[in-house]
Amino acid sequence: MFISNAYAADPAQDPTGGLMQFLPLVVIFILFYFMLIRPQMKRGKEQKNMLEALQKGDEVVTTGGLLGKVVKVNDNYISVEIAENTIINVQKQAIINLLPKGTIKAL
Repeated sequence: MFISNAYAADPAQDPTGGLMQFLPLVVIFILFYFMLIRPQMKRGKEQKNMLEALQKGDEVVTTGGLLGKVVKVNDNYISVEIAENTIINVQKQAIINLLPKGTIKAL
């Protein structure tokens, strides 16, 4: 016979086990959490608190870029006056920013 038998080698004994194989994945997940997930959750919480605190007379910016003054607040919708005698209804989630009082007059 010209071909010799090939036998599998004995498994090497790794003293650290599988922990060292998963350590990079754990580190990546921790970095992912602190750099992406946590800031996004914080921003969402701030947005929710801002929407709950909206009241009549607040000046806001919508996702479409419209500036206006809140005229009426309902559970899901807000009436915003964007010009004199021009009132639009938008969903609460469409409000992205609360402006300081007097911002619209300064423009």
